[in-house]
Amino acid sequence: MMALISVPLAFLRLFYQSIYLAMGQIWANKMRSTLTTIGIVIGVASVTAVIAALSGLKAKILTQVETFGTNTIFINPARPETGPSRHASWWSIRFLPEQFDDLLEHCPSVKCFSRIASVGQRTARFGEKSVDSVNIMGIEPAYHEIENRPVVQGRVFSVIDDMQARHVCLIDPKLRDKLELDRDCIGQVIRLGYHAFVVVGVIERRPEMNFGQGDRENYEVFIPFKTVFKLTDPWIEAFAASKSPEVLEEAQAELKFFFRRIRNIRPTEPDNFRIESLQSALDTFNQIAVMVTLVAGGVVGISLLVGGVGIMNIMLVSVSERTREIGLRKAVGAKKSAILTQFLIEAVVLCFFGGLIGIGIGQLLTYAIANIPKAELDLAYIPWEAIAVSFGFSGSVGIFFGIFPAIKAARLDPIEALRHE
Repeated sequence: MMALISVPLAFLRLFYQSIYLAMGQIWANKMRSTLTTIGIVIGVASVTAVIAALSGLKAKILTQVETFGTNTIFINPARPETGPSRHASWWSIRFLPEQFDDLLEHCPSVKCFSRIASVGQRTARFGEKSVDSVNIMGIEPAYHEIENRPVVQGRVFSVIDDMQARHVCLIDPKLRDKLELDRDCIGQVIRLGYHAFVVVGVIERRPEMNFGQGDRENYEVFIPFKTVFKLTDPWIEAFAASKSPEVLEEAQAELKFFFRRIRNIRPTEPDNFRIESLQSALDTFNQIAVMVTLVAGGVVGISLLVGGVGIMNIMLVSVSERTREIGLRKAVGAKKSAILTQFLIEAVVLCFFGGLIGIGIGQLLTYAIANIPKAELDLAYIPWEAIAVSFGFSGSVGIFFGIFPAIKAARLDPIEALRHE
């Protein structure tokens, strides 16, 4: 029993002594050790900064995606790259209002949908105040449920509003304040272009997914879907929601089959519309993030390789400088394994030292990235797994490039080593 306990204790004692000696050597040659680890420092700092930026971007996207819902489906006309419609005009492949009739009956996995009629941008006026480039969209009642944007003041559009194409509207709080409407603006009349509309509600403002555009002014007004046709011949898209995230793919397949039949697309012809979900966009982003990380990892690998060669070089110099010390330790009974362990641990500690500095610099870079104005990276952070991977890489470099000098030190002949000048 004592023998079983003494073996790990002896190993721990040797490990502790090796780390103590390694730290002493690093401290005795501070400048040389610092210069040796520059490659490791640059590599670790670079990879942690890249991972932090990607993590922040992903966190930002996920935060904003939650406002849409992961079961949201976007339906848009799209010109195909092949087939007879590849040169068709946009106006010929647009959606028509009647093409959405009976959609819910033929798509059982779809919970609800809302047609979106784009009017474009108009000037909004109230009294002497005016705001240019206001986005005006025609929506149906299901829009609020799909987009998770409730009416926080007033009411939603009624069926009568839509059927009679009434001139009523919902505005966002930002436009209300810009036009200097009353806080309770229900019933007040604003002009959109040349048409007057009665405000019946204020819709909750959604965080904008406009990366790189910062605080760009964006104002929204919503009017009943059928009212749009009094103003213009609109471009129609649609939002839909599946009954649950689990049946999202089934809902997309049903919608694709439904629109191919309604739009008389032959089996051999490509779609002239696009059906996408936020989940597919997230999957695409994750694939891009993985590719960027791999590319960054390749660049960092070169830096780590250079740093590893530097560590091997300095360890060989250290073995040469301490030849007499090695000979003396062997003469008093030190085993080859003890000598090898000492120099190998010294190389690993040197790499860990570089990795620690690299993570510190990476944290500073992360802080700088998070504070870049209008970059939308304020959620950038270094995940714990990235820190673990960085230390793992550093340790691997230390072992790989430190093993040869350690073996060379362990194989020195004690008599020849003692004679070394």
